[in-house]
Amino acid sequence: QVQLVESGGGLVQVGGSLRLSCAASGSPQSMGWFRQAPGKEREFVAAVSRSGGNTYYKDSLKGRFTISRDNAKNTVYLQMNSLKPEDTAVYYCAGTLGTTVISVASLYKYWGQGTQVTVSS
Repeated sequence: QVQLVESGGGLVQVGGSLRLSCAASGSPQSMGWFRQAPGKEREFVAAVSRSGGNTYYKDSLKGRFTISRDNAKNTVYLQMNSLKPEDTAVYYCAGTLGTTVISVASLYKYWGQGTQVTVSS
């Protein structure tokens, strides 16, 4: 059984940065980050393969967000730069036993509890 625990969320001003962490117990293969803003559906943010060699991003977030992983620490990171008010959401870490980097939430088997990110103007 895989358990995922996110951390690193908080309140940040527009233009600031945050790094989210997701600590995994067990060994999920591909990992992803999703987010859900109030009143909106959960949306894909980024995904990374087991090796870290393959990454995939929501088009509109490319260049501002970077996903990475440290398998020695069983941790996945999401570095978020130049944050905007529309980035405000609960961010969720997700894991799958598959090796393909995917953006579809229903294909992820394991989910963390989420961490709140609030970008204030």
